[in-house]
Amino acid sequence: MSPELLGMIMLGLLCIAIFVGYPTAITLLGLGFFFGMAGFGWERVSNLMVSRYFFVMSNDVLIPVCLFIFMGYVVERSGILERLFHSIQVASGAVKGSLHYTVLATCTIFAAATGIIGASVTIMGLLAMPAMMKAKYDVRMSAGVITAGGCLGILIPPSVLLILYGAVAGVSTVQLYAGAIIPGLILSALYFLYVTVRVYLKPSLGPPLPKEERDFPVKTILKMLATSVLPIAMLIFFVLGSIITGWAAPTEASACGGFGALILAAIYRKLNFRMLKESVYESIRTSSMVLFLMGGSSLFASVFALLGGVKLIETFVLGLNLSSGGFIWMAMIVIFLLGWPLEWTEIIIIFLPLFLPLLPHFDINPLWFGILVAVNLQTAFLSPPVAMAAFYLKGVSPPGVTLMDIYYGMAAFMLLQVVGLVIVYFFPETSLWLPHLAFD
Repeated sequence: MSPELLGMIMLGLLCIAIFVGYPTAITLLGLGFFFGMAGFGWERVSNLMVSRYFFVMSNDVLIPVCLFIFMGYVVERSGILERLFHSIQVASGAVKGSLHYTVLATCTIFAAATGIIGASVTIMGLLAMPAMMKAKYDVRMSAGVITAGGCLGILIPPSVLLILYGAVAGVSTVQLYAGAIIPGLILSALYFLYVTVRVYLKPSLGPPLPKEERDFPVKTILKMLATSVLPIAMLIFFVLGSIITGWAAPTEASACGGFGALILAAIYRKLNFRMLKESVYESIRTSSMVLFLMGGSSLFASVFALLGGVKLIETFVLGLNLSSGGFIWMAMIVIFLLGWPLEWTEIIIIFLPLFLPLLPHFDINPLWFGILVAVNLQTAFLSPPVAMAAFYLKGVSPPGVTLMDIYYGMAAFMLLQVVGLVIVYFFPETSLWLPHLAFD
């Protein structure tokens, strides 16, 4: 059997195993080792496995993954989001659709403080969904606002996805962060615009809050905003500002971000041993999963390349005689479809490296391609049948909110994300202007 055929069988078995539900990291490691042994012997694949795992363990680019995850869990447990939501709710209560605007504003700010998507959707579901139902907001639209807003952490820095993409593609995480800010804000702006138009055309979708729930003196409202918005804004500016301006590398900035999150938790009197223990435990668990997946993927990708699988795929794609735009949209469609059954980590670590070697041939900027992928995976997070954001929200929603309600509500926002993807594609400067301004 030829090495190339072994590689294709290896890739096919991986897809089957993932769809069946086998643990991805163990599947990658097992298939890589087995097919490596079949293709070029025990000794070589053993040495390759050691070198690949050592490479992942010694890769400095991946250190911020652990620290940003820790920062996110501390922020999540510190009560900052609850304060932020309540203060914006009171300040905007007289406006039609105020709770929709409050959710989107809170999620946009929170996305810049943590890249943990599940946490954002879950907490906003607990905070906002009961309040929206009590205020007689449309259930489907409310579900769409919460899920779409909660997924902004995929794109807006400090996104863990962008760190992993930078490690896989060899692109500067700092430049990726700079490139993702404007597209992230464009998506958020599209959500705000959509809510404004829908509420204007049909005010019953989001009536103003009752006067007794927003009847506070202006001084009190300003104080609430100052004590909730300013601290988290300072943390975001401190972390992202220091990275983009070159004051600190992502590793140092993420460490300072974790320390700053602990200070905010102490100020809000939420810092205790139990909270710290839970944050550390969840950070270790999540980071271990990501890094173990990176190690298995590195072995799998190396064996696949040595067997000639990558070369075979390159030859096939180049034989299609696609234009640069044709290749990008083919890649975007494949990534979108993979997002239905797979997590974004699996797509970034396993399947994206199949496209990356072809970027120089089509003269595609890998930084721009990475932002396109991030926007695309935003869409995949809201697309049935898997749509993890829907399951996060369903798990914490009040009785009466069905999965079909959530799916229906997400549909419009998924289309808005496609619009965002088209904007980034046709106007590359939305993702390249800030990196060029800061680093050229």
